[in-house]
Amino acid sequence: MQLIGMLDSPFVRRVAISFATLGIPFEHKAVSVFSTFEQFHAINPVVKAPSLVCDDGEVLMDSSLILEYAEALAVPSGKSLMPAGLLARQHALRLIGLALAGCEKSVQIVYEQNLRPAEKRHQPWLERVQKQLLAAYSGLEAELRQTKLNSGATQAGITSAVAWQFTQMMLPGLLDAGNFPLLQSLSQESEKLPQFIAFPPEGPGVRPS
Repeated sequence: MQLIGMLDSPFVRRVAISFATLGIPFEHKAVSVFSTFEQFHAINPVVKAPSLVCDDGEVLMDSSLILEYAEALAVPSGKSLMPAGLLARQHALRLIGLALAGCEKSVQIVYEQNLRPAEKRHQPWLERVQKQLLAAYSGLEAELRQTKLNSGATQAGITSAVAWQFTQMMLPGLLDAGNFPLLQSLSQESEKLPQFIAFPPEGPGVRPS
């Protein structure tokens, strides 16, 4: 299998780290939706990162759908990043949803700042997105006061750590890390793990030994 996309995308990175944690073999190909658009288009005409080229050549996309596939692949090994119980899974999905919302709103702000000309930016819309971003991470921080996440051991933990690192990297100063101590601690501890180190946000990634 081949995972297509750049690791500066939190969606690509969460998939790479999850595959490594589950012990699923794959090859990461650092192809950009921007600088190598045509190369990406040749793999997946939709040009959506991450894309996963399965062993039979079929292409999957969307990080959550790819990770659903990964969970199915891992069944024979008995490994899973999701809890089995209904209520526990429901709560995990709540945490993952908040983290993904933080990712999505961060990406919207980055695109607005980096791709749209300053004279065409709509400040009320940008302020609305920033409020949504704050709400997502405030909600996640509040959940972490009630729920202990082990670094790198669950999908909720992986996605939360990857999301927070991405926002802090791409939007420095927008959210004061001091106001989110549990998220900050989770991120710092996670980044020390082999699977996080193997797929750094600023690099192409390597297969962990």
